[in-house]
Amino acid sequence: MRFIYLALILFSGISKAQFTLIHNVNGYSPTRGGEVKSFSTLVIKDGKVVKTGDKQLATQYPKAQRFDGQGKTLLPGLIDAHGHIIGLGNNLSRLDIREANSVEQVGQQLVAFSEQNPKGWLLGRGWDQTRWTPNDFPTAADLDKYVKDRPVVLTRVDGHAIWVNSMAMELAGINTQTTSPAGGEILRHPSGNPSGVFIDKAESLVKKHIPPTSTAHLNQALNKAGEHLLSLGITSAHDAGIDKQTWKLYQSRAQKQTLPLRIYAMLSAADPQLDSMLQAGVYKDKRDMLSIRSVKIYADGALGSRGAALLKDYKDRQGYRGLMLEQPQHLEQLIAQAVKHGFSAHTHAIGDRANRLVLDSYEKVFKTTGGKLLRNRIEHAQIVEPEDIPRFKTLDIIPSMQPVHATSDMHMAQQRLTDEQLRGAYAWQTFLQQGSKVAAGSDFPVELANPFHGLHAAITRMNAQQQPQQGWRNHERLTRTQALQAFTLDAAYAAFQEFKLGSLEQGKWADFILLDKDYFKVPEQEIRDIQVKQTWIAGQLRYAQD
Repeated sequence: MRFIYLALILFSGISKAQFTLIHNVNGYSPTRGGEVKSFSTLVIKDGKVVKTGDKQLATQYPKAQRFDGQGKTLLPGLIDAHGHIIGLGNNLSRLDIREANSVEQVGQQLVAFSEQNPKGWLLGRGWDQTRWTPNDFPTAADLDKYVKDRPVVLTRVDGHAIWVNSMAMELAGINTQTTSPAGGEILRHPSGNPSGVFIDKAESLVKKHIPPTSTAHLNQALNKAGEHLLSLGITSAHDAGIDKQTWKLYQSRAQKQTLPLRIYAMLSAADPQLDSMLQAGVYKDKRDMLSIRSVKIYADGALGSRGAALLKDYKDRQGYRGLMLEQPQHLEQLIAQAVKHGFSAHTHAIGDRANRLVLDSYEKVFKTTGGKLLRNRIEHAQIVEPEDIPRFKTLDIIPSMQPVHATSDMHMAQQRLTDEQLRGAYAWQTFLQQGSKVAAGSDFPVELANPFHGLHAAITRMNAQQQPQQGWRNHERLTRTQALQAFTLDAAYAAFQEFKLGSLEQGKWADFILLDKDYFKVPEQEIRDIQVKQTWIAGQLRYAQD
């Protein structure tokens, strides 16, 4: 694989030409009119699209620098509307236990990782107890069997719980008397002692003791994540919650023109310095490589750790309805704080109770403070009471959803929830039919970042094993055109960028990818396996597969 960040290396002459001609391609682009336009030739000048057309178009530009697409399929660069860029970069250098199917497998991987990394805290991510037998939450004692002389902190796959060893709890001063903070839960043994699992806001009891991340490490994480995302055909990513340190880094890299891909960043409402970042105002560079104009707020937890806030009890934990991380009054305050500064509010809500309370909060803020036109979003919108779905349209709230969550969660969701609770679950087609725009993403590194996994899930409602055969709750599946639009134009719309990105229409940035298969013609089951051969941003090659 080859990555090119600042200028063309393989095709260095192209950037100097008046026009660049990409010809002999099987091109497709959604349009703002809702259709998909086909073409074989793309003309670029100054990094932007001049026009698309058939092979006769090439004769009009005899002096243009030419690139032969060799008949490959060309699509606009894909946009992931919800991910965690630094988190992804960290994952690429930390212990990845996503594929571990037991505590024992985690332990074996942990031992090997500790030998390769002999100093400091041992950090990793990816465990999911619902895949294990038995599927109980693990304990600190389970980790102590493998590593007990160094602190270990392993984040659950969804990012809403951590599993730590006894040394980590000891260094954090956690004991029987330690109380759970509001919006968090310390899981305990029958004796009352902390078990080693900390959910949602209880995570901070341990995580605040982890040594701070250096700027050098952040830069490394950004570079690693950028390389990975470009190799998957992602030219723009919406970073769902950045702290002050990352906020500074992104602006510095944008000014130096060294960002690896386009970033639409949301300020983390949990950062103590949120107000100072808001006071600095909206940030947008002229090359549209960085936009900072929104705030990420957390309303509840995740379904897998039973942190999603529900209107009725969990089917598999009677008497329990999950966690609200912010109470309604504070939700309203955070939303109002964002919109007063001209920032959009993007609020994480997974459970039906959280979605309802967030919608209530938006409605109240719009009446008292305004901000309805700021393209506010609910991130995930996974489990929504059907009667609340029309409120998204009424309040102009964009459902920012991750198709692969449905196929990853379907078995677990059916354990956690009743059929009645699932009536408005992962309701992409229902949202589209009422006129809402669905901004699609992956929530990397919770899920793998590959957007073709998301496109496959959106179109089939099946997992990697092509199960279930007809698709899970298949009345909500999308067409290929709808799915592509959700990962391009509608994701761009959700960032106020539909006139800049998301399609290869005249005057927009020439962000595009070349593929090994025809997205619109291959059998549905092959969409997941499509490979990206090249990725271009603003008419410059940024990635080429060897």
